[in-house]
Amino acid sequence: MDGREREPPEGAPTFDEELLLWLGDEPPRVRAADSERIRDVAGEFARGFDALAEVGRAVTVFGSARTPPDHPHYALARAVGACLGHAGYAIITGGGGGIMEAANRGARDAGALSVGCNIELPHEQRLNPYVDLGLRFRHFFARKVMFVRYASAFVICPGGYGTLDELFECLTLIQTQTIRHFPVILVGDGEWDGLIRWLRAGALADGRIDRADLRALHVAGEPAEVCAIVDAARERQRAYGHRQRRRSAG
Repeated sequence: MDGREREPPEGAPTFDEELLLWLGDEPPRVRAADSERIRDVAGEFARGFDALAEVGRAVTVFGSARTPPDHPHYALARAVGACLGHAGYAIITGGGGGIMEAANRGARDAGALSVGCNIELPHEQRLNPYVDLGLRFRHFFARKVMFVRYASAFVICPGGYGTLDELFECLTLIQTQTIRHFPVILVGDGEWDGLIRWLRAGALADGRIDRADLRALHVAGEPAEVCAIVDAARERQRAYGHRQRRRSAG
């Protein structure tokens, strides 16, 4: 799973692609083998948990792998990573280029731990050079657990389908109270205005979400705003954790 491990042969299907491939005429013995994959999935979780067990408070940063280093979004993500790093947070990303590289680079600038959870893709995504602790995953779902398990906040920078998927998965976990007091911070002035209007005019107006669901979203234009939101949420998380431990003990 480490980024230095052997890469899949060029053109070979990824593990997830092979797992999720469905052919109407595939023989039953092929599907019967699915249960044998459980050991591989469990092993990937175990290696991830073991590698990240010593990570302290951290923030996961999502964003496009396609953002070039000379783009303003790259500079902003790097500044956010540095600000959070100076505040004592490790930075966790998907380990690739673009925004992920920028956030990891900002963590490196601040001397903070820089973590990259890379994923096996048909077109190889390599770990960026600013990762201190690099992991390589074959399963998207195992990788996503790592993004949540070791974070206290989610920072969403401009991105594409993958970033939007991660954004709404985080919001679903918050809405269902699977995780509590986790802020989702949308970074970039004006970048998210259309999305928020759409949620208000459609999903909220029609009762498919409520106002509390929208309050999980924060918009920040500057790194200092991001850090302030994360710090405030961290205090709420600590207080909630203390209450839960007291209830368990009592």
